[in-house]
Amino acid sequence: MNERLLQFIWQFQYFNFSDLTTTAEESIQILHTGQHNSNQGPDFLFAKIKIGKTTLVGSVELHLKTSDWKKHQHSFDKNYNNVILHVVWENDDSDINHPVLQLKQRVAKILLQRYQVLMQSNSFIACTKSVHKVPDIIWLSWKDRLLSERLIRKANLNSVYLKKNENHWEEIFWWMLAQNFGLKVNAKSFAAIAQSIPINVLYKFKNQPVQLEAILMGQAGLLQNEYKDEYPNLLRKEYNFLKAKFKFAEVHQAVLFLRMRPSNSPTIRLAQLAMLISQSSFLFSKIKEVKSVDEIKTLFKVIASSYWDNHYHFDKLSAFQKKKLGNTTIHSIIINTVVPMLFLYGAYLNEEKYKRKAILFLENLAAEKNSITKGFEMLKIANKNSADSQALIELKNEYCNQKRCLECAIGNSILKS
Repeated sequence: MNERLLQFIWQFQYFNFSDLTTTAEESIQILHTGQHNSNQGPDFLFAKIKIGKTTLVGSVELHLKTSDWKKHQHSFDKNYNNVILHVVWENDDSDINHPVLQLKQRVAKILLQRYQVLMQSNSFIACTKSVHKVPDIIWLSWKDRLLSERLIRKANLNSVYLKKNENHWEEIFWWMLAQNFGLKVNAKSFAAIAQSIPINVLYKFKNQPVQLEAILMGQAGLLQNEYKDEYPNLLRKEYNFLKAKFKFAEVHQAVLFLRMRPSNSPTIRLAQLAMLISQSSFLFSKIKEVKSVDEIKTLFKVIASSYWDNHYHFDKLSAFQKKKLGNTTIHSIIINTVVPMLFLYGAYLNEEKYKRKAILFLENLAAEKNSITKGFEMLKIANKNSADSQALIELKNEYCNQKRCLECAIGNSILKS
């Protein structure tokens, strides 16, 4: 037994109510268990309990043992002055001047056994052996909740940008977009590059991909030396001129080339990003107006400049291949940049239409395929679209990996069934 499980048992009243009495043998009638309190003070607030003939409204405190009240010195804390009932697993102290309810003999052993099995499981998810018993209706509502939690959490993470650039939404989108282009390996360095280049400077070079590529490659530290090929030397010349003119801030986060597919090389990503900027200024304004995922995909269908047709790195020839932004990459950009940005925008302005659009885009994108979604699919859990995928990723990372079964609708269903 632990206090979180005891709180769960009290909150959902998973105990025997017959002849409920305090340790002093006064009758108890629970009218309202109270609201769970995650802040300082008693565990449940605004409870309503009838003890004997008196109806009381106040707080409920839970402990594994009655003596914990004294150990925690609650008698000297004014936050606990309005406790009307002390709920304990085991009563080990009769010298207490407030009503105490012991639950040890009132909880079904099967619930405790199921919880123990979940906590000891080393499977992909703790409830691997029982998850198939959970009704579809519970999965449906829980996935909706998980998706909302994920989008809100991402919005909160990205909201730091709002203060950093005084709510310049196009610039925030540029920062987030660049970070996404860097993938996991170069996300920090690409974000630093983006934040070193004011967006109004980028606008000056609309339809000038060479200058944009020079700025990005230069800020990435890739134009510091002489090259054999003419093109990188041209970029270096352009960058040196533009750097002196606009006084770009220095970037201290180096880009990395090791252990990645050639198509994900930072040179290719930066070249594609330069072409995207060249073709689409005020990109976030356009995205706010699109009505379908296909329209978004069209905006991101770009091809790096011709030099990269037979290069992945400066001065190193490779087989001919147009370096276009692939469907998988565009898919990732929509999920990790477009959708969170739209949701953040809607949340900040209290405009539900943008939040609904963000969710709709996910529902109309194909399901993601990764180790997490494949793990759930093996358990016959539906993964029909990217909304499902994002919900399942949130479930695995934020609940299953942390064994938060008591806060999970699926875990709740298994424990109480």
